Amino acid sequence: MARRKHYNIYDDQFKATAVALTNIQGVKATDVAEALFIHPVMLYRWRLETRNGTLMATKKDINIDPKMRAELKRLCKIEREHNLLKQEHDLLKKAIQFSLERKKKSSNLSTPIEDNTL
Repeated sequence: MARRKHYNIYDDQFKATAVALTNIQGVKATDVAEALFIHPVMLYRWRLETRNGTLMATKKDINIDPKMRAELKRLCKIEREHNLLKQEHDLLKKAIQFSLERKKKSSNLSTPIEDNTL
């Protein structure tokens, strides 16, 4: 398998902004990575570098647009609600299937048996 020849190089400002986005309450790091088109492992490494002090960007340098912050929170909330609705829908489909199967079994048992000995 050939190795990739071109790698994206991100500046410290981009890395610090990405890390700051992961610190927003209710926002998952995987969602931020997906939105920024980077691998989640790279984002986790940047978070580690920030904690260790290797990534040199101060909080004063980071400007996160309040609209973008609100949009990220809203998106995460909508995704959680969507997943909950999908689970409820699957559960209802299973319940309907189960009740239909029980109805079929009970209707098969209640039919009279014909006597073919004549």
